[in-house]
Amino acid sequence: MSKVASIFDLECLARERLPGVVFDYIHGGSEQQLTVQRNLDDMRALALRQHSLRDVSHRDTRVTMAGDPARIPLALGPTGLAGLTWANGECEAARAAVDFGVPFCLSTCSINSIEDVAEAINQPFWFQLYLMKDHKVNASLMRRAHDANCSALVLTIDLHTQGKRWADEKHGLAVPPRLTPANIMQMVGHPRWLANMAGSKRYTFGNFEHEIKEAGSIGSLSKWIEEQFDPSFDVNTARRVRATWQRKLILKGVMNPDDARTAIDIGADAIIVSNHGGRQLDGAPSSISVLPEIVDAVGDRIEVLFDGGIRTGGDIVKAIGLGAHACLSGRAWLYGLAARGREGVTCALTLLEQELQDCMLLTGLDNLQRIEPGVVTAQPPLGRR
Repeated sequence: MSKVASIFDLECLARERLPGVVFDYIHGGSEQQLTVQRNLDDMRALALRQHSLRDVSHRDTRVTMAGDPARIPLALGPTGLAGLTWANGECEAARAAVDFGVPFCLSTCSINSIEDVAEAINQPFWFQLYLMKDHKVNASLMRRAHDANCSALVLTIDLHTQGKRWADEKHGLAVPPRLTPANIMQMVGHPRWLANMAGSKRYTFGNFEHEIKEAGSIGSLSKWIEEQFDPSFDVNTARRVRATWQRKLILKGVMNPDDARTAIDIGADAIIVSNHGGRQLDGAPSSISVLPEIVDAVGDRIEVLFDGGIRTGGDIVKAIGLGAHACLSGRAWLYGLAARGREGVTCALTLLEQELQDCMLLTGLDNLQRIEPGVVTAQPPLGRR
């Protein structure tokens, strides 16, 4: 790992190792990818105030996230098809998270199943739920997550339809990728990935294998999932989930203060300010740009988590400085997994922790839960500094 100095190095290694059809899936966003870029640009536009004459020899980065302890204020956010980048990828990432000491969240659209991950780590983890039109499937997924000792259910609220991801449509991405001439050439050109994937326990959406009759056909299963996203999802839907799930409930995809206040009303334990990594509504504002108004709307009545554009430890400080309690990241750890498997995920977490510590040293912070106003500010335009 000596050649890896940043998450961006892991991104480059992931691009080299993966077939283009797979890398474009984990890296890209919807349509013109405007929101993907806004997440990055708006995060970078924030300035950190340096504060030097302080004793910061003792720093505390520990926090609890939805009741679970975290060594740094970061959880591995849910990402679909992680197991398509590395054999048994979700299990490997979960092991890395447990060893490092941060929460791991499994996606509904994972390759490894809920039970696979539970067996791999034998510790509580989070499960992210996409509600389907088929209520029996929803009930079964929640029951399985409960039986697997998941400590929190992360209910995604921004998937009334799936955002159009042009690169995926062009490549014909499926699970596993369709064997078009172009895709075959890409796979053959990446023998390390191909050899590694031969060791996968599963090759389709693991959480649906025993739920629906279409699971026996890859094409039919992918089509079924796409048709199951429910445009009738509303506050009453979320209330029913709250009534069913008795452990911690987190609503993911909050971009509006009204939705944040509603989350409090229905009894959610936390919210995640997130635009789905720019993979849903293209042209939406960045997550970081709406974070302050959402924090202002809810105060300390609910735990506010942040997701969208975390690539450095300094980005974590920026989000917490604007009011987040802690953060999640998807692409950062996924690049690590795609590059080096479990070791790559550990590398990503280690890099973020080191950068977080450096940022605290240089901004005069000894505790991230006590960041005074003004540490994070909008960067003024050139000529006005």
